[in-house]
Amino acid sequence: MLIGPRMHDGNNGYLVVTPLEREGSGTTVLVNRGWIPKKLRRQVDREEGLPTGQVVIEGLLREPWKKNMFTPDNKPEHGEYYFPDVQQMAMITSSQPVWIEETMEPNLLKAYDREVRGIPIGRAAEVNLRNNHTQYIFTWYALSAATTIMLWMVVRKSPSNMARKVRQNKEW
Repeated sequence: MLIGPRMHDGNNGYLVVTPLEREGSGTTVLVNRGWIPKKLRRQVDREEGLPTGQVVIEGLLREPWKKNMFTPDNKPEHGEYYFPDVQQMAMITSSQPVWIEETMEPNLLKAYDREVRGIPIGRAAEVNLRNNHTQYIFTWYALSAATTIMLWMVVRKSPSNMARKVRQNKEW
C-alpha cells in the first residue's frame, strides 16, 4: 500500500506500507517501510525494493499521524491512501492493527543509493518529545507585562472627587 503523496528532501513520493507476517505466531502487522520517489510507484519499477523470503525489520512502534480537515478520505477500492488509517488497512490486509515504522541509520549516501534502487528510505530511530518551553516563556512574560501595565494604570489614575473628600475627612 502506498500513502501519499509525501515529500522527502523536496521530492514527491509515497510511503510504502507492507503487511509483515511474523515468524512463529503467524500474526501479521503493518510496517511503514519508508519513502520512495513518485517515479517508482509501480512495483515493477522497483524490484529491488520488494523483499522476498525471510526478512528482519528493525523499527519502532509508533502511533501514526491523524487525518486533518484538509486530507481527503482514503479510497482503498482504488488503492489510494492519503493518511494511515491503521484499522482500515489492517482490515483490508487481515492483519493486526499494529503500526511499525522501519528505521535506518541516518546516512545520506545510503539514502541516495536506496532511492535510486527503489528501496524505501526509512526514518532515523529518534524519539521526538514536545518542547514548548519557549512558548511558556513568552506566555508568562506577556502575562507579567500585562499585569504590570494594569497595576501602573490603577496607581497612576487620579482619585475621584468622592475619594478625595473621604481622604480629607478628619472625622474618620
